[in-house]
Amino acid sequence: MARDPFLVAMRACLDAALPEPALAAWLDDALAAMPAAWFRDGRRAAWEAALAALPPLVVHATDFARPLVRLRGEAWAEAAARPALTESLMALHPWRKGPFDLFGVEIDAEWRSDLKWARLAPHIAPLAGRRVLDVGCGNGYYAWRMLGAGARCVLGLDPGVLPLMQFRAVRRYLPHAPVALLPLPSAALDRPLACFDTVFSMGVLYHRRDPLAHLAELRRALAADGELVLETLVIDSAAAEALEPAGRYARMPNVWQVPSPALVTQWLIATGFDDVRVVDVTPTRVAEQRRTPWMRFESLDACLAPGDATRTVEGHPAPLRAIFLARATAAAPEPL
Repeated sequence: MARDPFLVAMRACLDAALPEPALAAWLDDALAAMPAAWFRDGRRAAWEAALAALPPLVVHATDFARPLVRLRGEAWAEAAARPALTESLMALHPWRKGPFDLFGVEIDAEWRSDLKWARLAPHIAPLAGRRVLDVGCGNGYYAWRMLGAGARCVLGLDPGVLPLMQFRAVRRYLPHAPVALLPLPSAALDRPLACFDTVFSMGVLYHRRDPLAHLAELRRALAADGELVLETLVIDSAAAEALEPAGRYARMPNVWQVPSPALVTQWLIATGFDDVRVVDVTPTRVAEQRRTPWMRFESLDACLAPGDATRTVEGHPAPLRAIFLARATAAAPEPL
């Protein structure tokens, strides 16, 4: 970690915003165990150059409570800096989660992540004053929305290098915000922490070979009586069953199981949760996930069967996403 000033800064942010001994000890071990390959990613030089070229704008106003995560400065400074800012931000292509409005540059990301936030926000426990963990956080779009909802502090975990770079582009202008992102997978949650009031896991469960292990990781991070917000692909079935794609699912190679809501509920109860509720089930539409100038690769439209939006190109049911809420039981279960 000492080789990476940003990770040092993230550690300092967490020490100040969330001074929990168990978290500090975990951070020491998790960051020390990061693979050397992460620091040597061959694409980082270009991304670091893009970050270094960001113009030195000063934030005069923020808005994290609306769909566009927005930073604003003086109008004259924004106008002068817009070409350089656009070039630097575009160099961090593709932007998967958003949207953002950074000093007048609107980043129309592949996912209209604001739509998912609008589906879950009315149902979750109010975030005001809560310590929040976002597992699989991507570039931090939701972390800023959580801060806008009043969270005391937010820690995001995502092993990707590019999402971290995109987060750094935003946080460059907000160096004192109580929001940190670390390039760690959920598997790094390997011990009881019990220091987060709300834990989010959105779009992760079906990428894990062992979904119960993932839920146990989330449970270990939650304080007693804390809330889990789990969003995942599901199949439309009343039975406790799962689709296990033999190959790809919607062109994704690492989808191991797409469970039914009933099966997810069983898994949650088995891993130390109760009061399980399904608060939303919504098909993914092209209006929510699509190609844009900020994400020019193939998107959902290329993953659905031609002429039949109810099936994937492999013949599976088209993506259907559910949001679950669950409460951590008073005592965490023994490790699975």
